[in-house]
Amino acid sequence: MIKRVLPLLLGLSLCSVAFAQDLPAAAQSTTTTTQTTTISSWTSQPPTGALSEEAIKAAIANAGYKEVKGLKFKDGVWRSKARGGNKQWAELAVGPVSGKVYVSGAPSKLNEDEVKAKLAAAGYENVHDVEYEHGLWSAEARTRGGADVELLVDPDDGSVVAKSHD
Repeated sequence: MIKRVLPLLLGLSLCSVAFAQDLPAAAQSTTTTTQTTTISSWTSQPPTGALSEEAIKAAIANAGYKEVKGLKFKDGVWRSKARGGNKQWAELAVGPVSGKVYVSGAPSKLNEDEVKAKLAAAGYENVHDVEYEHGLWSAEARTRGGADVELLVDPDDGSVVAKSHD
């Protein structure tokens, strides 16, 4: 009986020593949680003199779109999805004061250099990060007063559609 128990006791004692060891650092698991806070320089309300929500819906309808979904004021303009005459959904941006409808993916009449020149002519300095996306040009610049602003620019004439608050 001692011949049978002795190997069992030796095996158990070796296992207990192995289980008492710490795991190597590579095998240990750690969890890290990161919280990101986004600060927007855009106001959440339309600017003074802006069209009402009903007027914006009318402007979208006058541009040939129906079934407006998700209309909300975001990043300086009204944004929504609407079904066009071809029954396809399109992402739209609407100028808050002019009511002009900008279709995401539509071509721009102006190129990047022309947009920079138009903004410089309007008095903006240090114009940079000029990109065309979602139917509008976006740019960062400095006002004559020295405030840094973000701008949304009309792709047809280079006029400023929206400006972040200073």
